[in-house]
Amino acid sequence: MAIQTDVTSALARTNMLRAVADRFGRLDVLVNNAGTFVERDFAAGDDVTAALEEEIALNLTAPIQLTGEVLERWPALQAIVFVTSGFALISPTRAPTYGAVKAGLHAFADALRRQLATRSTHVLELMPATTDTPMNAGFKGKKMSTAEVARVTLKALAKRQPLALPGPVWMLPLLLRIAPAFVSRTIAKT
Repeated sequence: MAIQTDVTSALARTNMLRAVADRFGRLDVLVNNAGTFVERDFAAGDDVTAALEEEIALNLTAPIQLTGEVLERWPALQAIVFVTSGFALISPTRAPTYGAVKAGLHAFADALRRQLATRSTHVLELMPATTDTPMNAGFKGKKMSTAEVARVTLKALAKRQPLALPGPVWMLPLLLRIAPAFVSRTIAKT
C-alpha cells in the first residue's frame, strides 16, 4: 500500500497511521526518509531564512513527531530507520541549515536508540551517499541507485546495526578522526 502524505501535517500523519492500522493492524518498521535540500548562502545578504521553518519541519520536526506517534500507537515496533546524511557529521558549505537539521536528526536517533535499548525496537541511522532521487535530479556527480541503498538498509536491519554508511560515506567517520582538516576542505568545495 502506498500513501502519499505531507508528514509535516499532524492530520495527514494521523490519517496515514489510521490507514496502516485499518489495512494491516500494525506497523513493523518505520522509515523516516522525507526530506529536502535547500541551499542558503548567509554571506550573500539575501533573505536566506525564507522557508526555513518548512525546511526544519520536514527534515527534523516531522520525523521526530511521526516517531513519537508511531511508538505511542505501536510500542513494540521492530525497527525505526532515520535517513540522515554524511552532512550530519560535517555540514555542507552551500547548505548549512541542511547540515544542521541532519545533525539534529542524527543526535535524536542516537538518543532514541539508548531510550529504546530495553525494548526490542531497533533504531538504525542510514547515511547514504548522494542517491538517484528526484531531489538530486540536478546533481551531476555520481549517485547511488535507490536499489543499492535499499539493499544496504535491509542488510543493516538484519544485522541490527546502529548505523549504515552505503557508498563512499563509509569512510567519513574514520576520516573525521584522522584528517578532520582534509575533510573540512573537501566539504567546503561542496
